[in-house]
Amino acid sequence: MNQRKAWVLLIFCNLFWSGNYVFGKYVVGEMSPLLLTYLRWVPATLLLMIIAQKMEKPSWKTAVKSWRVLLGMAVTGIIAYNMILYTALTYTSSTNAAVVSALNPALLVVVSAVLLREKLTRIQSVGIFVSFIGVMVIITGGSLAHLINLQINQGDVMMLGAITVWTIYSIVGKRLAQVPPITATALSALMAVGLLTPFALPQLVALHQLPPLAILGIVYIFLFPSVGSFIFWNVALREIDAGKAGIFLNLIPVFTAGINLLLGVPVTLVQITGGLLVFLGVYTTTGMLEKKFIGHRMTS
Repeated sequence: MNQRKAWVLLIFCNLFWSGNYVFGKYVVGEMSPLLLTYLRWVPATLLLMIIAQKMEKPSWKTAVKSWRVLLGMAVTGIIAYNMILYTALTYTSSTNAAVVSALNPALLVVVSAVLLREKLTRIQSVGIFVSFIGVMVIITGGSLAHLINLQINQGDVMMLGAITVWTIYSIVGKRLAQVPPITATALSALMAVGLLTPFALPQLVALHQLPPLAILGIVYIFLFPSVGSFIFWNVALREIDAGKAGIFLNLIPVFTAGINLLLGVPVTLVQITGGLLVFLGVYTTTGMLEKKFIGHRMTS
């Protein structure tokens, strides 16, 4: 797989994650973050195991030998990240959560540079800045005063923890080059489900009271953000540096605005402008613009 295909996977990956914010905000009002995390990953784990066997035909015994890394992925990317995210959504607004989430790419770049010694070119650094500005335009409505007046609460602090955990998960995942990506996701999810089961079982008695929309939300969350996004993310990380992949996380506010539009919430000119800046930043960071610029200079 080449880098362009990896970029496409990252785009869909973040599109699915945007839906997780929309449905997750509603579903977590009907159940605990722990139960939502559990219900999300039980069916997703089964589906991931089947997909891994069909597509990758792994040596499960060999893969299990990397159980320490897989356990680290289970605790960070599946249990901790989801628990913190869903808990944060019960305390903070979507605007505040988006502001904190926008810090994730920058944090991932810094950690990748320090731990993995990944480097970004000057034009890619400009792409990081442009995409970050685009996110700021969207979540502040184009007004700096909105950003200054944001109130920091318990949920915002939790979101800082969530993006830190996700950064750790992404770095840990880079150490599993010998395990196929879908297999790694399936095994880490299986470990997470095993760890969560004793705590989730007592809460299952309340499932019969769930409204239909909450059930639909759970189905979406396990199919797309859980199976689709985690597979796409891990596959893409095999082809793209973690720091560069993190820039695509800036697409989440853009896609969230698009989903809101489909749900009848109008999208403003400010949001469109911010979205264009985000796409330009991502486009620049991937190096596509840099390649075209170099090619033009060589032929001019």
